[in-house]
Amino acid sequence: MQARDLDQDEALKLRKEGVIRPLETLLQRVNERYPQARLLEAELEEEDGQYRYEIEILVGDVVRELEIGAMDGAIMKDEVDD
Repeated sequence: MQARDLDQDEALKLRKEGVIRPLETLLQRVNERYPQARLLEAELEEEDGQYRYEIEILVGDVVRELEIGAMDGAIMKDEVDD
């Protein structure tokens, strides 16, 4: 099944309902791993009833792609973006 991107209104509703945590809160975990990282892009996605943030960060000269659980903040994927 293909992941579905959620828009700002859907994300705000889920956040208010306590279904997902704010991206700002979850980015703290990313900053612990990559203190000098700069956020390039962030998307909230839903697949099979699970919500996750897909983010791209710039670490030095390298772009990394991460997937973070939108509720628990678990980093599910962390790889160099091609």
